[in-house]
Amino acid sequence: MRRALIAATAAVILPLGAAGLAAMPAMAAPNAGPVAQPAADAAAPGMLAAMQRDLGLTADQARVRIAKETSANKKEAMLRATLGTDFGGAWLSPDGGTLTVAVTDSAQTAAVTAAGAKVKVVDRSAAELDRVKAKLDRTAAKAPATAVAGWYVDVATNTVVVLARGDVSVAESFVAGSGAAADAVRVVRTDETPTTLYDVRGGDAYYMGGRCSVGFSVTGGFVTAGHCGSVGTATQGYNQVSQGTFRGSSFPGNDYAWVQTNSNWTPQPWVNNYSGGNVTVAGSAEAAVGASVCRSGSTTGWRCGTIQAKNSTVNYPQGRVSGLTRTNACAEPGDSGGSWLSGQQAQGVTSGGSGNCSTGGTTYFQPVNEILSVYGLTLRTGGGGNPPPTTPPPGSGTCSGYQNTYTGSLSSGGTQIQPNGSYFLAGSGTHRACLDGPTSRDFDLYLQRWSGSGWVSVASGTSPGPDETLTYSGSSGYYRYVVHAYSGSGSYSLGITRP
Repeated sequence: MRRALIAATAAVILPLGAAGLAAMPAMAAPNAGPVAQPAADAAAPGMLAAMQRDLGLTADQARVRIAKETSANKKEAMLRATLGTDFGGAWLSPDGGTLTVAVTDSAQTAAVTAAGAKVKVVDRSAAELDRVKAKLDRTAAKAPATAVAGWYVDVATNTVVVLARGDVSVAESFVAGSGAAADAVRVVRTDETPTTLYDVRGGDAYYMGGRCSVGFSVTGGFVTAGHCGSVGTATQGYNQVSQGTFRGSSFPGNDYAWVQTNSNWTPQPWVNNYSGGNVTVAGSAEAAVGASVCRSGSTTGWRCGTIQAKNSTVNYPQGRVSGLTRTNACAEPGDSGGSWLSGQQAQGVTSGGSGNCSTGGTTYFQPVNEILSVYGLTLRTGGGGNPPPTTPPPGSGTCSGYQNTYTGSLSSGGTQIQPNGSYFLAGSGTHRACLDGPTSRDFDLYLQRWSGSGWVSVASGTSPGPDETLTYSGSSGYYRYVVHAYSGSGSYSLGITRP
């Protein structure tokens, strides 16, 4: 039985049910259409203006790009879950309009094209690339910051890139000593030079002997860069009024922290757009490589670029930081710890970079979902007030009258297969399903059919909300449902009726 599993030089920007079946018979490929295209997230005028300036777009082009990228990000999340160990990474074209998904098994091409994405067959899976990079991370002490700027997974070339400054032989020796496969690593020259930058912030300023920036509000405080303060450090707000205390901080190794604020402060789900208004944060769905991304900072305001790579390791003078996302957006002293968004989705907080906003540069951010997970924090989203409960009781009545009901719980970005991690045999006729997800979150639902060589989505519900319904008329075969937490966490119930 075969089933695909769902399963550069930079600077720290510092303070300034169904039973299992015995076999899966071959079947004709289903006539599956592409995954439904969601509407574009609303974009604030300040963000649109920054995208026009930095990406050379008109306002209409910026809106269209946001809509395309929102759709592509959902496709990537679904395909990552569906392809399992065959997933080799995904990236967007320079204009953000085309999603390419890499696979290690050519038999998976049908599933990718059915979802509306291009496919590329590669030698190494995304997990294998991460293991190559992990070998470099384990021997990072042998990579001097003066000669090796960092390294990252480059899914578009199916390699790990090591950034070398000056004589590349030092970087090559580092790679050889790591035990990483030589054909999986590319050494690339760079002129970037990391330096420590002080007196910086992103979003609103706060002070702790120096100056940094609020990244994103969470229940009880906010997240920011770890290099801005250690546990116990007191902070003052933009108005110099006592604000809070660092309750968690990690740097180097990571570059994240969170500050618990006092009763004088109310965390709000907004980011300063430096155009006299705010951008409301809708969630924290991770954007794909190649997606546009915008940064908020007190020195340079809104600045935009694209995501170049994920899982980057950067050799700062203060120490190595891993797991960062590399971008070509610029930053300067005064922008540290600040907010990164793709559309209205929170992406991370500013860590460091090189260059400036006059000549251009490279900037890295610490992904926000890792920070939320490590400290058990809840991102503030929506229009203010207390956040909605993340785990309302499943089966609250939204979905009733179905043959079978299944329940589960997901963290943001997670995926579960129903019924009970398995699949079912259905006759010809109409499938009906209803997903009851947690309030103010974005959960999606997919119906998949076994094609004889892989699972292919034949129907989906991907509206920007917690609840979905779908109806599909099909021939007899093996089917399963996939529930995906596109944004937000919580419990859900799924009602299904099968022919």
